[in-house]
Amino acid sequence: MATMKYKPTSPARRQMTVPSFEELTKFTPEKSLVVIKKKNAGRNSYGRITVRHRGGGNKLKYRIIDFKRQSTSPATVVGVEYDPNRTAYIALLQNEAGEKSYILAPVGLTDGDVVYSGADADIKPGNTLPIANIPVGTLIHNVELYPGKGAQLVRSAGVFAQLIAKENGQAQVRLPSGEVRIVRLDCKATIGQVGNIEHDTVKVGKAGKTRHKGFRPTVRGSVMNPCDHPHGGGEGKSPVGRPSPVTPWGKPTMGYKTRNKKARTDKFIVKRRNAK
Repeated sequence: MATMKYKPTSPARRQMTVPSFEELTKFTPEKSLVVIKKKNAGRNSYGRITVRHRGGGNKLKYRIIDFKRQSTSPATVVGVEYDPNRTAYIALLQNEAGEKSYILAPVGLTDGDVVYSGADADIKPGNTLPIANIPVGTLIHNVELYPGKGAQLVRSAGVFAQLIAKENGQAQVRLPSGEVRIVRLDCKATIGQVGNIEHDTVKVGKAGKTRHKGFRPTVRGSVMNPCDHPHGGGEGKSPVGRPSPVTPWGKPTMGYKTRNKKARTDKFIVKRRNAK
């Protein structure tokens, strides 16, 4: 994938870059695999705002992605599509029985390719196998944490994990963050790297594109009054006045570890992502 620049017809256009979408071969979603996506504008089930600065945005429809890959019959790639709900592109599959499904499109998957799911599948991009049947050193994505639950790890654009060891019914997987984690051998993973590699190089260019995504403007705490924010007040531009920045309610916003110190899954982490 490459990015495109436009002639600078406005200050925003001068900075903006957009994906070329050259990997896409299909431009309308499969109606049977689309459902309405309700907007919540940052509110929880009680109607209270739990995530600030959300609202508006374009109307979206959710594409149902097959993260479980339970069907063992070979499926042919019908097209590669854009998905507004995620950074990765998606591929539409159709098996021999005519059933259609969406999967995340890995690098190199194109129309007409045949993908398989099962223990005897080849080590090719898009094929899904139990980790027990994947050679050590292979690049993988769509990694399950619990057998049969569906893929939960390594699903963003351009990312991949690497299988680095297998022993005693468990595998060690290096995640994109650098963390090394233990995963059961009977969990499934998909071969290859997630597509849309250059997603993180795209420059938004203007505030309006952020509004289209459903993000509303955010006012800095430092320009507020002391009664409205801990960073507020002072003459001219003032520093935070605290060891680290905080939320309007005084909770640290940088370097604040939210993980439970007694988390049950700590035993599955071999190496932390920030370990030196």
